[in-house]
Amino acid sequence: MSKSVIPAGYKSTLSVHDTQLAIGFIKYVFNKKLCKALNLSRVSAPLFVDASTGFNDDLSGIERAVAFDIKETGTVAQVVHSLAKWKRYALYKYGFEPGEGIVTDMNAIRRDEEMDNLHSIYVDQWDWEKVITREQRNVEFLKETVRAIVGAVCDTLDMVKGNYPAIDVELNREVKFITTYELEELYPDYTSKQRENAIAKEYGTVFIMQIGDVLKSGQKHDGRAPDYDDWTLNGDILFYNKVLGCAIEISSMGIRVDAQALRSQLDKAGCPERAQLMFHSLLLDGTLPLAMGGGIGQSRLCMLMLGKAHVGEVQVSVWDEATVAVCKENGVELL
Repeated sequence: MSKSVIPAGYKSTLSVHDTQLAIGFIKYVFNKKLCKALNLSRVSAPLFVDASTGFNDDLSGIERAVAFDIKETGTVAQVVHSLAKWKRYALYKYGFEPGEGIVTDMNAIRRDEEMDNLHSIYVDQWDWEKVITREQRNVEFLKETVRAIVGAVCDTLDMVKGNYPAIDVELNREVKFITTYELEELYPDYTSKQRENAIAKEYGTVFIMQIGDVLKSGQKHDGRAPDYDDWTLNGDILFYNKVLGCAIEISSMGIRVDAQALRSQLDKAGCPERAQLMFHSLLLDGTLPLAMGGGIGQSRLCMLMLGKAHVGEVQVSVWDEATVAVCKENGVELL
């Protein structure tokens, strides 16, 4: 059931026409700034992958991939959840060197996603990945990369506001870094989402680190697949969304697992048999390069920068009757 709630008195700053133009502007400008900040080159990427390769992102491990059989091959393909693992293989296949990386438009279907102001079954994001050295597998390099991404976001917003002066969105360039363990200690009686909202409201821009492992409480802050991010070197970039009065996650990212971290996390997740899959075998035998990467939500970023109350104002998707009704009642036009 939809959980969409439109704030009282909300009215879109831009018309539907100008919104479409602004979306195109944001995607063009931010892509260029991200590539410059992280030294990325654009590549082509798959919409679906062979289910037997292990290339698909398992997300938190409970989501069902959209799958279909292929007449000519007799195999089953899955629409990607994200390109977290495929990108690392692409770095190897295309011969990228340390310091170089790739970026692509990723489009996914997550049919089990709950629908609310921030969530849709359609996902669009910039998926990026770059080769790093062993010496760069550390927290300080992770933080440096986060600051570069946040800088690209804020620079893009400045240009958007130059084109559309009526937009009054403000973002903080200074990033608050905090681990999930520190966050739980700070707000022990809150849920994970309540903690995110509280810390984002206080600091504006936050990077929550070390997501995936069990906390002191015995709970996880959030689920993470065990075979792409190193749970000790990952995190989420959050901005405070004043329109909705909550945190909005713009990016999930991190330094990727090496062989040691992969074995450890597969054991913790109770799926050591994945080590036999193509992707995992290439990682464990040292074929794949050390890497870092992430996904940056395109619709989420447009929604944030344009001061929108619902993700359906910046993307075309399929919505349940309750979402359609609440948006219509409040004058929110879904694309």
